[in-house]
Amino acid sequence: MTIARRFDAALAQHHDPALAGPEALPQRLSRASAEVLGVDGAGLTLVDGSGRRIPLGASGPEAAGAERMQFTAGEGPCATAEATGQPVFAVEEDLRRRWPLFADLLLGGTPFRAVVALPLRPGPAGPGALDLFFTQPADVAALDVFEAVAVGELVTSALSDAALWSTWTPAAGPDWLHGPAPRQRAAVWEAVGELSVALDVDPAEGLALLRTDAYTSGRSVDAVAADLLGGRRSLEDLRPAD
Repeated sequence: MTIARRFDAALAQHHDPALAGPEALPQRLSRASAEVLGVDGAGLTLVDGSGRRIPLGASGPEAAGAERMQFTAGEGPCATAEATGQPVFAVEEDLRRRWPLFADLLLGGTPFRAVVALPLRPGPAGPGALDLFFTQPADVAALDVFEAVAVGELVTSALSDAALWSTWTPAAGPDWLHGPAPRQRAAVWEAVGELSVALDVDPAEGLALLRTDAYTSGRSVDAVAADLLGGRRSLEDLRPAD
């Protein structure tokens, strides 16, 4: 059976009603990717026209959490793959050496001990990456790189086809840009805007303040942003000391 048929079969097996809508396509694609490639987790992200990283969906909670950890740390294999357009292979030693903040979060908060990040060709909403997660570093060597690249192409094609055969505006983007993960990340950018105005800082500094607060408190940037927008934290709490 070809890789395309195996992928289609894996995709067709997911009948969870909660993932039936077009906005859940990235989650279904992530699950199918993990199943076909025999990895322990998978996640999809993209970088929009403003340079903002958006998680599209993941195969499960731990893979979704790993993406939030990369975003909180502001570094990681996925961000590197997106920036360079080159695949990244990283076992535990590589993670600690190249991205120490991310490694601290990932190794301390998930069972994952290795990551492979594959850049995806630009789609209708921007370039992206497919993250593959492993609990056993030795499993990275067993990954069929040709099949992994082929799966990445199938994922991109599925997202592009879904956008092609639906109606959407450039401002809103395709339906699969409106799932739970993208909506949660959109709240971060809203919080960055409010923080920038309240503390008179530029957006980059506002995001850095969110990341510092999240990392030092052992939380994700997404969680801190939700608290700020929900009134459970004051924007002044993040004002840097003089």
